[in-house]
Amino acid sequence: MSESGSRVRSGLQVPTGWGVSHESGAFGLASRATVTRPDGVTLDWSTRAHRKGLNRLHVDGHRVRRVRARLRGAAATSWWMGALFMVGAFLFALGSVPVFFTNVDAEITAWVFFVGSVFFTTAAFLQFRECALAPDSIDPSAPRRRGVRGLLTWRPRSLGWWASAVQLIGTVLFNVSTLAATRSDLDLDQSRHLIWAPDLWGSVCFLVASGLAYVEVCPRIWRRPRGDIGWWIALANLAGSVAFGLAAVGARYLPLTGEIANITLVNSGTLLGAVCFFVGALLLPVESADAEQQPDRAATADRD
Repeated sequence: MSESGSRVRSGLQVPTGWGVSHESGAFGLASRATVTRPDGVTLDWSTRAHRKGLNRLHVDGHRVRRVRARLRGAAATSWWMGALFMVGAFLFALGSVPVFFTNVDAEITAWVFFVGSVFFTTAAFLQFRECALAPDSIDPSAPRRRGVRGLLTWRPRSLGWWASAVQLIGTVLFNVSTLAATRSDLDLDQSRHLIWAPDLWGSVCFLVASGLAYVEVCPRIWRRPRGDIGWWIALANLAGSVAFGLAAVGARYLPLTGEIANITLVNSGTLLGAVCFFVGALLLPVESADAEQQPDRAATADRD
């Protein structure tokens, strides 16, 4: 795997002088590997850290400056994604708290959920953009993709790309569902098709996306990566998606009465899911900040 022009199973280029071994992953796609730099230093590598620009693969010379600049850019992107996800999660949690929705107009509650879904979609787009524009090479100084062409690039060998694409679809479905819920003139059949159906399929998308993201950071589900903040983020998002899924099941309309099947499950599931997503979003900038400090410690170790 160390020859010029070779590729990791995830489809990433391995430039001359770099070596890749001990790959692991799921569905035939590598998400972790051991990478040997041109100077002979061996380090851990992951697709999650790769697309975020957080892999500790810096090399001596002018490329170090470029890698450090990318780390600062990754920290800014993580901050924005985390902030947007946190605002969306907060609004979903707010709309699910009984003391709130019992004391305000139902239309206001519906708009709270819709605005929250817009924040989710904006953050999900940034996440998809991060995956779509990730460099083609494992070299951390390699250029990222750019522009609309980069966004539209098909990357079927990337678990992160699949997870972010499916999640983005799910957030758009939540936009449809929550926007329809702001209308009070819908009959039962319209409510099922415009509110519950998009909500259900959006929750399914979240479950699939969170599952893929979890498998990416932890190919061996029973073996948690040591000291990996990305694992905690993926776990929190997976738990939140399960809670949202339960809420969607409880939100189905009963055929005879047209009432929601289990309003308690809807509110509790939405609230718990929102809290989990808030925690996961809160950890995003923490992950980047931790990685920003890692290169200096790694460089010191190399000199020693």
